Amino acid sequence: MTEHTKTDGLPGMDLPVLPDASALGMGKAPVRNERMSAAKVECNACPVLCQISEGRTGACDRYANRAGVLVRVDPVVLLRRELASESPALVPFAREGAEAAPAEAAPPAQDWDGDLLLADQVFVTGIGASTTYPDYKPAPFIVASKAQGVDMVTVVTEGIFSYCSVKVKIDTDRFLGSEQANVRYKGEVVGHVTTAEYGSQMLSLGGVHHLTGGSKKEGRMTLELMQNLCNKQAAECTIDGGSSLVIQAGKAPIVNGVEEQRMRVGCGSATVGIFAKQLLGLADEVVVVDDHITGVLTEHQAGRCLAMPPSGIQMRGRKSTPGRYFQVANPGSGWGGTDIADPLAIIEGWEPGVARPGLRLLMTSTTGEQAQWFVLDDDLQPVEQPIPPEVQKVVDRIGENCEPSLCTVLFLGGAGGSLRAGVTENPVLLTRAIKNALVNVTCGGAPAYVWPGGGITVMVDVMRMPEHSFGTVPTPAIIAPIEFSMRLADYAALGGHMEHVMTLEQALSRGAWQDDGAPLAREWRRPDAGNAWPLGQLPMLG
Repeated sequence: MTEHTKTDGLPGMDLPVLPDASALGMGKAPVRNERMSAAKVECNACPVLCQISEGRTGACDRYANRAGVLVRVDPVVLLRRELASESPALVPFAREGAEAAPAEAAPPAQDWDGDLLLADQVFVTGIGASTTYPDYKPAPFIVASKAQGVDMVTVVTEGIFSYCSVKVKIDTDRFLGSEQANVRYKGEVVGHVTTAEYGSQMLSLGGVHHLTGGSKKEGRMTLELMQNLCNKQAAECTIDGGSSLVIQAGKAPIVNGVEEQRMRVGCGSATVGIFAKQLLGLADEVVVVDDHITGVLTEHQAGRCLAMPPSGIQMRGRKSTPGRYFQVANPGSGWGGTDIADPLAIIEGWEPGVARPGLRLLMTSTTGEQAQWFVLDDDLQPVEQPIPPEVQKVVDRIGENCEPSLCTVLFLGGAGGSLRAGVTENPVLLTRAIKNALVNVTCGGAPAYVWPGGGITVMVDVMRMPEHSFGTVPTPAIIAPIEFSMRLADYAALGGHMEHVMTLEQALSRGAWQDDGAPLAREWRRPDAGNAWPLGQLPMLG
């Protein structure tokens, strides 16, 4: 077994007194593992219970045995809205043995007013905080503070998430794979393709069945992929019967080796409608090719409202409503997410007596990346010609309205289980308080969306979280930070662990799980500019 540490020892909290074994009907009370060397320590921060030797770390690389003392390798991450650089107490701490944090990582300096802590400017995140495993323990940090004169408390922990997944939104028209097709990472099935949304395709990766319900290798690969994606790193996947992908939060997707550039402005029908008036008088017919809904301007309601005469065009595919066609071609990596390279392949012909020689036809994709201009000859055959400059301006406008293609990674985790016991002895009261908007839930200080319905199912955009917010344990499970902020009075009302509430000064001076008197290893970060300050988001403070 690889090695790890023991994380009991909250401030002011002795190890629990176990009840007499006879009272529990047990043969004898639990004792130290007698087979473990005296030079080792056992970690109970997760179910693995690693036994760790001097100078080594556990399986998760988060805890270590240093001279017989259990230490946390990673620092606790604290957010500060502003940093008083004149105070030596506020110099950012880097991980021991690591390079110093770059200067730009520190928040901007301000005039120091003599308050060493600037407590109303500091938020303790769950990153590096440790867990509540084996679940009876109060959260590692239960920190008192003030917000707008209101006494607050933030309960901070790292959750061990077996019930979790990653939802990936990929901005592309390219065909990635059929809905429900398996997604593979290093050969193992780690998720599936889910519903396509407007201009994007979606993947659902991870989840308890892939983490724990398959082979050991499937669980390991699923965990590795989720950790990489949640920590904003690139990962390469393949889709059965579809494409190969390189996905990374905040970066453009790479599909079959080609980096995507644009997200569509809309489906073919929407594009026709948006730009109909701008194309009026410049073209006699416009076809916007789209795998989902191909638009034909003169038949479309937009063209009719602008009194455009019919062109006599005859389209392939299944006509839905006027000017809107489904299934004009198969999905692929060609025009508009179809499998065609020649846009004329979706035109069956032209109606004699309606179509006329000299008719001007623009065909474009939903992103404007492909566009061709045709003029009908005397035999009503389209002949390609250079796109007129005034028409090209509209095509460029279509491209201008396309947002850059990105990958968006959302972490989704079930926090309605055991970690609630670190907040209160009556866990359902925390669930109810969250549903009643008495508690603000954040992950690494980033706003988390709590799904309706039972339990506490949280979802967070990893791009809004600090770097390297996620870890793993080999159970396998993801380690993710989570914080619950509320009024102190509400915390008392839901049966919180009031005897373990600490001041920010106590938290910074001695930490939560350390029992060796060493100062807390900490690292200062600047909050994401798009995030509201976590302690200011409760309704009574608005």
